[in-house]
Amino acid sequence: MSDYDFRKSTYSSGDPHGECVEVARNRPHTVAVRDSKEPGGPILRLTPAAWAAFTREL
Repeated sequence: MSDYDFRKSTYSSGDPHGECVEVARNRPHTVAVRDSKEPGGPILRLTPAAWAAFTREL
């Protein structure tokens, strides 16, 4: 079981086959991101500053 509390992106359409990400911010100094279609798959771990820079570019 993951130590992260993942939440689906508000940009997700709700389609279970669509392109969705889940983000967890419940651990200090870490923003974790994963593919919602593969919850057991890899997790990207970013600093909050790196996540903020990434999301500014969207």
